[in-house]
Amino acid sequence: MPQPQLIVFDLDFTLWDCDGTWCDCLSPPFSIQAEQVMDAHGRSVKLYADVRKILDHCDQQNCEMALASRTEQPAWANELTELLGIAHHFRYSEIYPSSKVAHFSALQKASSLKYQQMLFFDDEIRNITEVSSLGVCCIHVTRGLNQHIFKQALQQFQVNSCR
Repeated sequence: MPQPQLIVFDLDFTLWDCDGTWCDCLSPPFSIQAEQVMDAHGRSVKLYADVRKILDHCDQQNCEMALASRTEQPAWANELTELLGIAHHFRYSEIYPSSKVAHFSALQKASSLKYQQMLFFDDEIRNITEVSSLGVCCIHVTRGLNQHIFKQALQQFQVNSCR
């Protein structure tokens, strides 16, 4: 059965929740307080409960991972991935204000993989629509990524039902 060769994740409302807003609406400096990442106004940034398990599973399966995030503050997003201890999981990172199509074009060039070998998770339908037109298997995440959604996505990818 085919497995994705690259699993790509959006950040805001897919891997993490920034106290109900996007990371570029936070206020640095960021700090760790009582084992939580906080911004200058006390807003917390939390990974969804299953995210660490999912990333560890991908590592164990030797599946490459990438980030694709449209944000006006790429440095903040990168800092948050470091503070949350997940940056090391991602071989590729496309974090900047642009269309997700541009992100995936860069990922395709950097990885030399076909779009059909990629699996993408995002909370915004507009991104799912744009990226799926490239041939990427796209999964809409409505309330943060969890194990159930992840397992279903792998099954969909295997049976070719998202293309």
